[in-house]
Amino acid sequence: MSSIKIIPLSGVRENGKNLYIAEVNDDIFVLDCGLRYPENELLGIDTVIPDFTYLEENADRVVGVFLTHGHADAIGALPYLLEKFEVPVFGTELTIELAKLAVQRYEPTKKFREFHVIDTKSEIDFGSGVVSFFPTTHSIPDSVGICLATPEGNIVYTGDFKFDQTAIPMYQTDYARLAEIGRQGVLALLSTSSNAENPEPVASELQIADEVYDNIRYWEGRIIAACVASNLQRVEQILIAAHRSNRKVVLTGQDFSRIIKTAMKLGKLTLPSDDLLVTLKEMKNYPDEEILILETGRMGEPIKSLQKMANGTHRTIRVKEGDLAYIATTPTLAMETVMAKTEDIIYRNGGIVRTISDNYRVSGHAGQQDLQLLMNLMKPKYLFPIQGEFRLLAAHARLAEEVGIPKKNIHIAARGDIYELIKGELKQASSVPADNVMVDGIGVGDIGNIVLKDRKVLSEDGVFVAVVTISRREKRIISKPQITTRGFVYVKANRDLLREGSEMVEQIVEKHLQDDEFEWAKLKQDIRDQLSRFLFDHTKRRPVILPVIMEGSQRNRRRS
Repeated sequence: MSSIKIIPLSGVRENGKNLYIAEVNDDIFVLDCGLRYPENELLGIDTVIPDFTYLEENADRVVGVFLTHGHADAIGALPYLLEKFEVPVFGTELTIELAKLAVQRYEPTKKFREFHVIDTKSEIDFGSGVVSFFPTTHSIPDSVGICLATPEGNIVYTGDFKFDQTAIPMYQTDYARLAEIGRQGVLALLSTSSNAENPEPVASELQIADEVYDNIRYWEGRIIAACVASNLQRVEQILIAAHRSNRKVVLTGQDFSRIIKTAMKLGKLTLPSDDLLVTLKEMKNYPDEEILILETGRMGEPIKSLQKMANGTHRTIRVKEGDLAYIATTPTLAMETVMAKTEDIIYRNGGIVRTISDNYRVSGHAGQQDLQLLMNLMKPKYLFPIQGEFRLLAAHARLAEEVGIPKKNIHIAARGDIYELIKGELKQASSVPADNVMVDGIGVGDIGNIVLKDRKVLSEDGVFVAVVTISRREKRIISKPQITTRGFVYVKANRDLLREGSEMVEQIVEKHLQDDEFEWAKLKQDIRDQLSRFLFDHTKRRPVILPVIMEGSQRNRRRS
């Protein structure tokens, strides 16, 4: 019997950041390598990526990274993994091109070249298992699911998918292939749960295309459409609707041109006319009713860019009276508050807001009926609900029980859990490190909970800095404490508080200077503790307190 292990390193009990491991004997197969964008409480963090510790420790056993599609939740963390060690990367044509863009923009991996393009007919035999791919319907072309055939049965990873009977050829699911995999025998199904709470059928893309066109063709003023850059199907629907409505399209957004150019080069996106696009300068030559501005935003998040347009801080566009802001994307949970504020500002400026979900349930992810249909086609022995918060995984588990999968064979895993095939049963055996790794600027993993806690305090109560110069040899204060605050209190109205704080620091320093066992760390901690109590008693606030103690001498001071 082959040794089989399944390890969700991330992408469970959370949104995004998909990375799953299937181990067959000595070989490790990595399924997707994504990131997620931070929630509001992760102040200043750019992105969150998986913990690669286990993969680093077993780098010689990794046979490849297999990608399902070109969105950030599937490919975004790839540069950071390849920085640790090099391993072959497999994906469809568009997915690989988008992965290359991400990898080559990151300085440590810009020279990586071991990319391998596959299609839905590809089969790769690694000895321990055969990897094949099946087409799925998602909001970006070239999306696939992955099937790893092992002597103990197939391990199937769906990636992001939904079922749409009206999908155009580039986006169609191969239902016969799904049934064939099911007949071969599925040991474990790793299936997305992002939309598992939705009992209603998701609108078909044909319905959505009509809805987009209806909103665009009847508006008499300027239109600003907000859309995620990597949702190429929605982008194409907007471009076609603009063309049919005799509008010119102005493109904005930092990610947009790279993604669109790549998709057009590969024939995955075609402009309905050669003169459809105009520049910002050329936009002035057309009346408002002939213009559509397509905003995709930085890193594919258009809502924040739309808000800048509404409050007048966008670099080129400002929402004005008579504008229609058409939000052709479903915002993430973290963006719902921003979305509400943005709508309010747009209405204040005389604009109107419509969203693509006003009349239809819109999603690129499988709803309840789709998930159950997949399970009936696959007939898996074990189900791993993935890609979603715990409530979504639990909802998926209930759907599985309804179609006859035993409760004991449904595993709602936590990050890092190891499920091992033991005597024919997949059971949780142990776990591996699987923390969140935060990326901030060029720093990867150097921001932890302590720094985030300090940032949170700074954002809420500000900072209180006490600077004092001393001479340990003379046991005296050379320069009396100087107090500086930011974000704590209004200085002009609290001069007495700052004066008392300065006097307290002076007393603490003088006491420590007279101590024969003077310690810098002890002095600073004493200042922090006493100032913290004093400031809280007077303000009920707890700012970050930074004592800055410098050493000098009276002679040096006179010379300076």
